[in-house]
Amino acid sequence: MSKFFAFISRMKFINRWALMRNTSYESLVCHSHEVAVVAHALCIIGNRRLGKNYDEKMAAVIALYHDASEIITGDMPTPVKYFNKELKVAYKDVEKKANEKLIDMLPDDMKGDYKEILFYDEKYKKIIKSADKISALIKCEEELKMGNSEFKQAKETIKKAISEIDCEEANIFIEEFFPSYSLSLDELN
Repeated sequence: MSKFFAFISRMKFINRWALMRNTSYESLVCHSHEVAVVAHALCIIGNRRLGKNYDEKMAAVIALYHDASEIITGDMPTPVKYFNKELKVAYKDVEKKANEKLIDMLPDDMKGDYKEILFYDEKYKKIIKSADKISALIKCEEELKMGNSEFKQAKETIKKAISEIDCEEANIFIEEFFPSYSLSLDELN
């Protein structure tokens, strides 16, 4: 009996932004879906406009699983995770061990496929990291639209973090697509 997909299904129970007051809670599964949508778009931008050679479908799948280790570790708030270099390194090791534990839950003939997803190719690191930060930026924008000023500083910090990633695809997405996230449903129509 393999427990892998039962564990993956539990992503819906992991809430993000635990240290912040939220008007709407965001589960890990909702976040991962949004990261997948954005990562897919970033790859298409890279392929069509920047001459890159991404497999946008693979990037979307990687994004769906990019935080799967949090099923085991829980969601570590960013200020804690990056408090100092030693803690960051230790947490990365914990994430790696959690992903290895997830892979070990699979039948042998499927382990390689999921190892490729959970320990993905370096060429997707900037894309996934950028999509992850863009998803966080979208969350901040949604909270600010609801009058929750708790996310004001987080939005500025995340915008800075995105620019520091130096991902041209992310910069294009932010410039071209992000402004519409501040619109109401009537304005979008």
